[in-house]
Amino acid sequence: MNEKTSEMQERIENIEDIYDTDYEIGQDNIEKWGFDLHSTVFFVSAFLIVAFVIGSLVFPEQSKVGLEAARNWVQTTFDWLFLSAGNIFVLFCIALIVLPVGSIRLGGEDAVPDFSVGSWFAMLFAAGMGIGLMFWSVAEPVGYFTEWFGTPLNIPGFTEESKTAALGATMYHWGLHPWAIYGVVGLALAFFTYNKGFPLTIRSTFYPLLGERVWGWIGDVIDTLAVLATIFGLATSLGLGAQQAASGFSFLFDIGGGLQTQVIIITGVTGVAIVSVVRGIDGGVKLLSNINMVLAAILLVFVIFAGTVTSFFSSLATTVTGYVEYLLPLSNPVGREDDTFYHSWTIFFWAWWISWSPFVGMFIARVSRGRTVRQFLTAVLLVPTLVTVVWMSAFGGNGLKQVTQNVGALADGIGDSSLALFQMLSQLPLTGITAFLAICLVLVFFVTSSDSGSLVIDSITSGGKTTAPVAQRVFWASMEGVIAAVLLIVGGNAALQALQAGAVTTGLPFTFILLAMCVSLGRGLYHERKLLAYNAALAR
Repeated sequence: MNEKTSEMQERIENIEDIYDTDYEIGQDNIEKWGFDLHSTVFFVSAFLIVAFVIGSLVFPEQSKVGLEAARNWVQTTFDWLFLSAGNIFVLFCIALIVLPVGSIRLGGEDAVPDFSVGSWFAMLFAAGMGIGLMFWSVAEPVGYFTEWFGTPLNIPGFTEESKTAALGATMYHWGLHPWAIYGVVGLALAFFTYNKGFPLTIRSTFYPLLGERVWGWIGDVIDTLAVLATIFGLATSLGLGAQQAASGFSFLFDIGGGLQTQVIIITGVTGVAIVSVVRGIDGGVKLLSNINMVLAAILLVFVIFAGTVTSFFSSLATTVTGYVEYLLPLSNPVGREDDTFYHSWTIFFWAWWISWSPFVGMFIARVSRGRTVRQFLTAVLLVPTLVTVVWMSAFGGNGLKQVTQNVGALADGIGDSSLALFQMLSQLPLTGITAFLAICLVLVFFVTSSDSGSLVIDSITSGGKTTAPVAQRVFWASMEGVIAAVLLIVGGNAALQALQAGAVTTGLPFTFILLAMCVSLGRGLYHERKLLAYNAALAR
């Protein structure tokens, strides 16, 4: 018996040694000026960001043309890769849910969740794509139905079939696929950080593949790419969000929605984000996310009842039917003839989700300790998808209803996509109140994205530390606002479009990174499962 026990203990030690590293969190950091910075990732990232901003300011049109050419080349040459990878991520997440590794708990068998289920769901949703749903929930289905810029599978617009396809394609872009991308990154980060004790950085997820080399220059490249994708994506969203909020103020209060208003909005959002960042996750992101969910629920319920419950349930059935009917055809990467829709919408969204995955994935990893793999992926995949089905059915359904009944500005199609939501609300009662609530939601969603993004960038550029000085979080939150404001002031839409094209272009290298991450995560979970099995056998 003793010999058997000794043999079992030796096996356990041998398994544990596979992930035994001498690397200490923050060992490559420099502590100066009240900052605690990774010696390579921070300075290289900062240099590249400054160089990009200066280049965009000095040569805005050339930057826009060059980066858009790069983006178009990436989207047309590697369209099959983006779509195939998205399908792989969905299947991989589903497999982890049903396989025995789904019972592994993030943080160890005795780990307890840090947040309630409600707060956890709110933070997942707010950081992931809350603002996107505000912007596109009306514009996207109405745009497809009215043949604004391509239609799904080239289905002619203004028909019952195109209505189903419009809602189904919108759900395809905002349902399981993007959340599977976020789920892969979030789970990999949470597992290797909480179960293996590695730093909370993207590089840590590749230890099973790269071993100790992950702490060297290869890891520096991976983390730097993550910082660039995150900061560019957030700064672009701040700029575009400011334009939407300014359009809302112009619609509601007849205030000029020009550059001055947009800069004031960016300044205000950045100021609130800084306060939230200083307060931390509990006092900042968690509080704002909970407030946002309450406000979003109020607006959602109002739209459902104001647009009639019968109409909502009809749209809900159409959305679900369309999603199920068109999920496989829209996932097909071969022989597509709907080039405009395929490249300008689907591939653009896929590249965008992938480029945003370091930000969203790391944030949901930070708030998901104590959940099992099965709980984590089920929540990350299914809960946002179900909420999105309801949201799109209410907002998109009402927009389509107004088009088909030839009511309001939407009957003429999409002119300015940032106004579509407000144009839909203008045909419902209490427009002044609901439009103001929508503006508030847009702004608070941006605050939650900004402060959670700042926490993420801070973690990567501090070598994986989650308790870095507050000054660093303030620095990154400020940088996001400054980049967006400066680009708007000097370069206008051209500079912002260049920034957006740059963020999307980073989706190509990150696609390969995420595919490798799936392999690495699979190895890590298999190792953990084997270790738990040996420990259980030893305990018996």
